[in-house]
Amino acid sequence: MNHLPWKVTARERRKMLWEELKESLIFLHGEETCEEEILKKMGHTMICEGYARDTYVQALLRREKNFPTGLDIHGIGVAIPHTEPCHVKKEGVALAVLKEPVIFRHMEDEGLPVAVRLIFMLAVLNPEAHLKRLQCVLNIIQDARVLGQLLAAEGQKDIIRIIKTKEEML
Repeated sequence: MNHLPWKVTARERRKMLWEELKESLIFLHGEETCEEEILKKMGHTMICEGYARDTYVQALLRREKNFPTGLDIHGIGVAIPHTEPCHVKKEGVALAVLKEPVIFRHMEDEGLPVAVRLIFMLAVLNPEAHLKRLQCVLNIIQDARVLGQLLAAEGQKDIIRIIKTKEEML
């Protein structure tokens, strides 16, 4: 069977981040006051939803302590916590938009605090896929307009729509 040159098969099509987002893994206007609190909340939900093993939360906290994931993007704090694949059952993404910033440490300068309002938590099985997932997140967060829209979103469906719109433009 011949494939037309402009027709992309499902296997060839890149996986979009918005397709992985589930409303149950999107946390809006959380009132957590510290990094550990929000990571535990998100991590436990990843476990309950079947994305991660029971070891996930402790591994997440340990990894964040040793390899911080905070970034300052256009003056908005973003964190991208994740663990090693051995703590993951299936790939997924959790996202949190916090009501008030929570302090994380900067990815490139551990002594530098980052007031984080957006968290993209990744559950990745394949180490090669990890870099692709990170690139997907970076494509989204590099757009200041999109960051503002995510912070202003009023519902989980809004978050998914914003990310879908951005990814379709890439």
